[in-house]
Amino acid sequence: MTSPRPYASLLAKGEDRKARILAGAQRLLTRNGWRNTTLAQIAKEAGVSPAGLLHHFQSKEQLLHAVVDARDADDDANADRGGDLIASIAHVGERISRAPELVGTYAVLLVENLMPDAPLHDRLFDRQRAAVDIVADLIRRGQQAGTYRTDFDPTLKAVQIVSLITGMEISWLLDPSVPLQESIQEYARSLEREFAPDGRS
Repeated sequence: MTSPRPYASLLAKGEDRKARILAGAQRLLTRNGWRNTTLAQIAKEAGVSPAGLLHHFQSKEQLLHAVVDARDADDDANADRGGDLIASIAHVGERISRAPELVGTYAVLLVENLMPDAPLHDRLFDRQRAAVDIVADLIRRGQQAGTYRTDFDPTLKAVQIVSLITGMEISWLLDPSVPLQESIQEYARSLEREFAPDGRS
């Protein structure tokens, strides 16, 4: 009977190569942006041949989407979208410091894809809208449950929250000495006081 091990070994090598390509892409995209990064440069950074890279990612755009997929997968694995909004915000800094390469790459791609004709514009636009919708929904739940004040617009506040967190990410990437975790935790405490029905924490 033929052993499955040789195939399993090849599969493992393939997954390892794919992971190295993604890691190399993240480093170069963060450093140079997608416009100034070629597939050949990524292949060299990952230690694979250009043909080996194209075996896993058939185009630059496909690889860009895979990099965003990695960020989304990390978010999905660590976010509590059905839980307490204030507690979730308080832990955002942990997510950022746990995976700075994902945060850095995403920040660069976000800025580079602001124009509608950019390859990731539609996806990142939809992702931003989804983030606002998730936060707004959590605020509405709190308002309906009586734990948050009801005299403010959940969507407007959600836009402010998402924008502040995105800005904090970029500030920390620019200057790692920024007290990211402490700043975000203080922001969460200020939201708790602001949202309290009686105006107190």
